[in-house]
Amino acid sequence: EAGHALHLIQARIASATPAEWVDAIVDHADAAAGDLVVRTLDGTVHALWNGAGAALEAPVGTPIALHARYGVLAIGRTQFNVAVV
Repeated sequence: EAGHALHLIQARIASATPAEWVDAIVDHADAAAGDLVVRTLDGTVHALWNGAGAALEAPVGTPIALHARYGVLAIGRTQFNVAVV
């Protein structure tokens, strides 16, 4: 389910489509609610939700990578399943 545990297949298909990853910076992080807002380098804004602590790992200003099609957020080597809202 989107925003919960990252599934192995989800991680694999995101990895198999590397051109769809975009770099972004965290603009807003609310760890209590699990909400994140990220802005890609071209200025596109994505609102995300994750129930597994991504907002704790990515405070405002953190560089991340996002695979929006498969709902994967990468913070360094750690990946999270996110709901794109």
